[in-house]
Amino acid sequence: MRSTTTDHLDIQSVRAELAERQARSPLFSRPGFLIRRMHQIHTFLFAQETGEFNITPVQYSLLTTLETLGEIDQNSLAIEVGLERSSVAEVIPRLNARGLVSRTQAEHDKRLRLVKLTPAGKRLVRKMAKAVQRAHDRTIEHLSPVERDVFMLQMIRLVEANNADSLVPFRLPDSQLLAPNESEAGAGVDT
Repeated sequence: MRSTTTDHLDIQSVRAELAERQARSPLFSRPGFLIRRMHQIHTFLFAQETGEFNITPVQYSLLTTLETLGEIDQNSLAIEVGLERSSVAEVIPRLNARGLVSRTQAEHDKRLRLVKLTPAGKRLVRKMAKAVQRAHDRTIEHLSPVERDVFMLQMIRLVEANNADSLVPFRLPDSQLLAPNESEAGAGVDT
């Protein structure tokens, strides 16, 4: 069995600090509140670092997904980033108006709108990369390097474990997901 992220922690110290911090506010006992608050903080940091580009985190996710996948229909793009189709249908025209994406009808199905990055969109994604990385780094900079890795791993585990329960699940990049206590020899999750 592989080791877990808690194997090397002093559990008593963690629990004591958690109890002390949770005693300061009942909201600190609510994962949903903390996740929402962290989202607000990250969105603010993202805006600070990338303000000159006038791109939101959601728009950036769409642009970088298009950079990776190339041309794709809007519905599939929504699944790739875990957004409602209506949200994507609202954002894509704005990106199109700025010349960052192009849209066409699919020849095989006129109901489908295909989207792809324009050369200007590709340049913008490259130009924004360092500023976006600074926003991500600032979001978790108050954790030690090991804590950052643990935090990221735990968030990934939670997203993977709860993805199907979401209103809008996104397509997980790997169909052979690891269970939290799976052996390193790695039998995949039953599909």
